Amino acid sequence: MYPDQGALNETKVVRVGLLPEARVGEAFVEASRFRDELYACLTVRGDELFELADAVLCAPGAVHSAVELTLLPEHRRGHGAMYDGLNRGRIDTDRLRQVLACLSLSRFSDGRLVLAVDVSPWLRSDAPCSPDRLFCHVYGRAKTASQFIPGWPYSFVAVLEMGATSWTQILDAVRLGPADDATAVTAAQLRDVVERLIAAGQWRPGDPDIVIVTDAGYDVTRLAWVLQDLPAELVGRVRGDRVMRLPKPPRLPGTNGRPPKHGPEFRFAKPKTWPEPAVTTRTATANYDKAVTQAWDRVHPRLTHRAAWLEHEGELPLIEGTLIRLEVEHLSKDRAAPAVWLWSSKTGAGDADVDRAWQAFLRRFDLEHTFRLFKQTLGWTKPRLREPEAADRWTWLIIAAYTQLRLARPLARDLRHPWEKPSATGRLTPARVRRTFRNLRQHMPCPARAPKPHRPGPGRPPGTRNRRRAPRYDVGKTVRREKTLIALHRSKG
Repeated sequence: MYPDQGALNETKVVRVGLLPEARVGEAFVEASRFRDELYACLTVRGDELFELADAVLCAPGAVHSAVELTLLPEHRRGHGAMYDGLNRGRIDTDRLRQVLACLSLSRFSDGRLVLAVDVSPWLRSDAPCSPDRLFCHVYGRAKTASQFIPGWPYSFVAVLEMGATSWTQILDAVRLGPADDATAVTAAQLRDVVERLIAAGQWRPGDPDIVIVTDAGYDVTRLAWVLQDLPAELVGRVRGDRVMRLPKPPRLPGTNGRPPKHGPEFRFAKPKTWPEPAVTTRTATANYDKAVTQAWDRVHPRLTHRAAWLEHEGELPLIEGTLIRLEVEHLSKDRAAPAVWLWSSKTGAGDADVDRAWQAFLRRFDLEHTFRLFKQTLGWTKPRLREPEAADRWTWLIIAAYTQLRLARPLARDLRHPWEKPSATGRLTPARVRRTFRNLRQHMPCPARAPKPHRPGPGRPPGTRNRRRAPRYDVGKTVRREKTLIALHRSKG
């Protein structure tokens, strides 16, 4: 089914002399195999969904609406089939997740996998008839202010690459619902991703632990406690006004009373409370000049209430880790850079561990480039779908399309505009790879079957009104948790 190396060279769709022939051949075979496996994951209306993903990749410019994709030659069906595929199609997401976990993934210099988790909203402020909408915290829609806009928040897990790049590999996407606890859903999502990577052979006993980086919106200490049985290290940013605790001092002989559980306070905003750091590193960077890091071992938060620990039996745990303070000389020529606080679940970290933690966290911002490509170029949030299940199908099609761009990166040519600068070898952005995907698609397998001739349905008779009004739904957390603090105290009493 897949062409050999000689047939691949005859197509002349690769940049001759810029990449090894073996790597080009492997990339072509892997991209072709992924297209076949993707088609196998489309169980209902698979032909339409597959051609819709190809239309997203072959559109000449940014995708502004889903119905415009039906006008492309890669989409051989009508606009009615497109709506029918999104509304009534089926995608075997479990199988597609396994396929994504088995692909060749990028690693850091020590062979370590680095994952990032973040939430990106699909804003639907104009859809009162769409269920399961939540208030999404967004920036930039008002002058120097943030707002809460109704929409569907999606939690993404991606593999990060080393170095300055805008490429990632999305492994999973989960839509957060009104009754979901964000931390619990994220913990379950990360556990499933890590277990799939282990089952796919991406991690074996003896390999370095997988690093998972998060932003300040996540409870990184709680995630570290829930995922402590996995070979993973959690690294997350914490707010600069936090107060944590140092390890308890050694108990002197002859001391009476109950031994303390926590040590002195560590206030981020008061340097007087900081002891001598256990690790101090200085690294020269290309964009920020000198980066200075200070690390303190066994720093932990003091858990005083059970708001997030209702299901935890017994005494609240003591979650220790490494606290890292990162400070660079400047972000730009005329602006000083504030310090960034990170917390790692790894204790006893050395110089290499501290440098790896903050460098992996800086690579987390590559996921923002992926979100911008999804929304501005691939048109992830452009369709005005009513049902959230249809939004899930469209989201997975966008993920599959982006994965094909990543797999076709070694095969793409630099089809740049006259006003654009040439890109170095292997440095093409996802948008530039997409420009040449239509040429690559001609030499890849297309398992979708040809459309059958048919006549469109009669639809609603002209002049008649729609008497079935769509129901309207509230926005926000409308479902309460069954177990509350009052019920917990009553059960103990």
